[in-house]
Amino acid sequence: MSAPTVYDVAERSGVSIATVSRVYRNPDSVRAQTRDRVLEAARALGYVPSGNARGLASRTTGVLGLCFPDYSDPDAETDAEADDTYDDSAVMLYSDQIIRGMERAARRHGYALLIAASLKGGPESLVAKVAGRVDGFAVLARTVPTEDLEVISRRLPVVMLAGPREIDHLDHIEVANSDGERELTRHLIRDHGLRGLVFVGGEKDSPDAEARFRGFRDACAEAGLPVPDEPDLRTVMMTQAEGERAAETLLDRADRDGGRPQAMLFANDQMAIGALHALERRGVRVPEDIAVAGFDGIPLSRMVRPALTTVRQPIRRLGEEAVELLVRRLAEPTREPVSLMLPVAMARRASCGCG
Repeated sequence: MSAPTVYDVAERSGVSIATVSRVYRNPDSVRAQTRDRVLEAARALGYVPSGNARGLASRTTGVLGLCFPDYSDPDAETDAEADDTYDDSAVMLYSDQIIRGMERAARRHGYALLIAASLKGGPESLVAKVAGRVDGFAVLARTVPTEDLEVISRRLPVVMLAGPREIDHLDHIEVANSDGERELTRHLIRDHGLRGLVFVGGEKDSPDAEARFRGFRDACAEAGLPVPDEPDLRTVMMTQAEGERAAETLLDRADRDGGRPQAMLFANDQMAIGALHALERRGVRVPEDIAVAGFDGIPLSRMVRPALTTVRQPIRRLGEEAVELLVRRLAEPTREPVSLMLPVAMARRASCGCG
């Protein structure tokens, strides 16, 4: 059976070929109702937009792809540049390090890397940029809808990065988020005697942030502390600016209700670093008045003052392992899918009273 074409999608959805093309290349230029009809037809047919049909058919592009949402954080770059020990690696955030790992491994295997990162145009734009131009690609959780990945994975190897395994037949890599946060919370409780803890999380559909909150809850339960049903605060974008606002909100709430927390735990380092700035502005000493902890182990966490206690995840290795799985899948298309859980390690630093 031949692969479905743009002509098939146009016929099934009752629109022109040009409209189908616009849906994938510039979705905002097409009315929502029409766009949905085209995408539904494409999913039903199993159509994947191709930027290089011959290369896609033979899987000989020599390129691997990476799709992720572009959650840049300009505050991180500003802070790093202000530090006397600044170097380029200081502003590398989560996605930057995944890219670095994938590039290194792809080069070893003779592949180039194509990156698609965007918050504009929707996931269909990411798929259009990558799926038809690569031999296989890695997708960060929450980047492309599950139903679209189902379609794409019929013709291309796909590796899911982070989050739970949503599609059983796809290779998948995640890190021990829950275990890491549980150990970090235990450390604050057992080693520092802190019991008034608050947790700042991300959106509910952020699988990594939710796993870290579960680890926090588990440690609280073990210690006989109140176990919250929800994080004390949630942020939409887990950036430094959001971390600053979260810390300000928590302080205002405590001043109004009485009794500041003994420790603030954040779902990632970027927010925790923002919180350090807010606490300093308010004259709150870290860790003497409030301890602060993050998660990820980005380079900037070592450079802030006080240095940030965090959980280091092997972010570059995540990218390297993604390439290894893609290369293996290309060589052995019918092998059983693999699910990897990468370990994490706690970094005890000054922001909790260590170091």
